[in-house]
Order: sequence, then structure tokens, then C-alpha cells
Amino acid sequence: MYKKPTLARFHQLLKTPFQQTPCMWVSVKHKHSGGRRPKKRVYHRDHDLDKAMDLRKKPALILQLKSIIQSHKHQSVLLRDLEKEVGFVHKWNFMAVIEKNPSIFYVGGGNRMPPFVQLTEKAERVAREEAEAKQLMEPILVKNLRKLLMLSVDCRVPLESIDFVQCELGLPDDFKKSLIPKYPEFFSVKDVSGRAYLHLENWDSSLAVTAREERLASDGIVASDGVGKNFRISKDGNFRGPQAFTMRFPAGFRPNASYLEQLEKWQKLEFPSPYLNARRFDIADTKARKRVVGVLHELLSLTMEKRMTSAQMEAFHSEYFLPSKLLLCLIKHNGIFYITNKGARSTVFLKDAYDGSNLMNKCPLLLFNDKFVGLSGRREINSCNMMHSL
Repeated sequence: MYKKPTLARFHQLLKTPFQQTPCMWVSVKHKHSGGRRPKKRVYHRDHDLDKAMDLRKKPALILQLKSIIQSHKHQSVLLRDLEKEVGFVHKWNFMAVIEKNPSIFYVGGGNRMPPFVQLTEKAERVAREEAEAKQLMEPILVKNLRKLLMLSVDCRVPLESIDFVQCELGLPDDFKKSLIPKYPEFFSVKDVSGRAYLHLENWDSSLAVTAREERLASDGIVASDGVGKNFRISKDGNFRGPQAFTMRFPAGFRPNASYLEQLEKWQKLEFPSPYLNARRFDIADTKARKRVVGVLHELLSLTMEKRMTSAQMEAFHSEYFLPSKLLLCLIKHNGIFYITNKGARSTVFLKDAYDGSNLMNKCPLLLFNDKFVGLSGRREINSCNMMHSL
């Protein structure tokens, strides 16, 4: 009997022996008559976005070690205590980072003094700039958190779901104490059926504008623009219109005329704003299904690096009325989203936020991270130095 693909099954398919191949086969159930077997759809890999995952590994270790050092009273850590912080296995990864980055980490000790690690003077000077970056981040975080709540059907989200995506949003570890109480005009925490929910205190229509709409406006395309009858979609799937999404098909994907014809109809199709209440729409309606794509696009746009794990997206399933077959929705719109299994968990990328492996627009905190990691002599993860409101 045919079984529908699940996220777990898709993750298995992403693993070996397909890791070295440019594409993979994913079973997708289609309506058919008779006893024919279900068709399979080719899922093309995006090697640039796979590479983006690899490029974050070493910088992540450097930044984590910086935080560990700064969390100690004397701004140093005994090497023998490093195992207590990160565990026996990961300790050796951090030891390698210390050895390979003498411009960032200084190892002292000897003469009956146990060896320790601390930041170099130059690294300490740069590290002081983090406070300014976090100060610049606060209004961005407040805005994005309000938008996150506005996307939900009841303008509320379980606190545990926000905890789950705290790092992706750029929220501080203690945001429930340091950020939420600071803005009572925007947020409140209330108990609903035994669960703590973060509630939106007031609606701001000026925030109900998606990142997609802002980008179209910057390109001179507004919602009131008409679509010329003679204007056709390009072979790369892109269409200049107020209802269109930016498409970036993977290398090796060659859409035929029939596919482009259907895509053109979809790109021209008007759809409700993701900030309108999902209860107003029938999910079976074509416009409502396109709206779901807009919701997923906006959710990823609110993260610092325009990506989340698939499990994190599923955490908003009830609040955002996401489709039961979320995996198939992401696969179907492979010009907008990309799923990679690089790293410990599968990750969903927003493709139009990247130029190759580089995130095009970075927030102040990511710019600081790049500057600090740059002390190692590594080329910055992203050459773009524009600050961008998430």
C-alpha cells in the first residue's frame, strides 16, 4: 500500500547514498485511475545553500566559545573545565578551534598555574561592539515579534514555540524577562488551558506588510499595478507583477512550456494577505493555498538568517493554520523554498534571501558576528555589509 511521504521519510531520502548526487527522487501521490504506481518527482539539490550550512559550522564554534568565556567572572576558562561546559566529545572540537585561531583565543598558564583560554586584546575590543549591535537589534526584534503574533489566527503563540525559535529570531536567552515586560503596550503573557501564551496587545496595520510586498515596492511594483495581457513569464519562472513571488530554480531544473504556463497562472493569481485571519478562507480554495505560501515566506523572512528547521516550522502549525502536508507544499514550491539535510536537522531556506551561499541582507547582530569571526583571517561569510530590518 502506498504511504504518503512524511518529514521523517524525506529526511531519510536526503541522506546517503543521495548526498553526492545533484538530485533525488521523492514519491508524490497523484490522483490516478487503475493500478498504476504513484509518480515520483525529482527534487534537485541546491549546492550553494548546502554550502551555506557548512560555512556556518566553524563560525558557530568560535562564537559559542566567545560566549562561554564571557559568561565567566574572570573572562577566562580553564581548559580542564571546558569539558563541563560542552561535554567530552565536543571539547575536542573547541580545542581545535582554540589552536587554529590564535588571533582570537589566547592560551595562558604554566608554572603551577593550570592552562586557561581567554580572548586576545584585539578580540576583546571587537567583542565590546556586541553591546551596540544588540541595542540596534532591540527595535527590530520587537517589530518582528509583533509581526509573528499578527500572523497567527488569534494573535497569540505559545511561549514554548517562541522558545523553540528563539535563536533563529535573534532573541536574547532571557527575552521573557528582559524584553517582554519592557513593552507591556505590545505584549502580555496569559495562561490558556494550562499553557503560557504570548499575546499581542494591539494591532498595528502599518506592520501588516510582508517582506515580499516591501521588496516589490522597492522595485517600483505596487498592488494597484495591472498585469499586461502580453506580458509573459520568463523561463526562470519570474514574473513582474504585484502577486508574484521571486523564483530561483535549482541548477539542472528545466521547466517545460506546460509547467511555465501553469506557473504563470499561479504567479498572476491574486491572494489574500498572510496577515488576514486564516479562518476567513477555505483551504481548498486556490487563492487560500497561495496565501499559505505567503505565510511560510513571511515566517522565514522574520528570522535572522531566513531559514528554520522543518520541526520549527511545524511548531506554528495550529496557530497559522498550516497545511497538513507541509512537506509537499515546500517541495512543490522549490523555486521559493529549499530543504537541506546538511547539519543535525533538516533546514528550510528562503531562496530569494540568498545570492549563492551568501545571505544578502544582514541584521546588526549578524554583521557583528561576521566582524568577530573575521579576526580569524577567514573570509567573511557574507560580503554584503548592508543592515536590514528583518
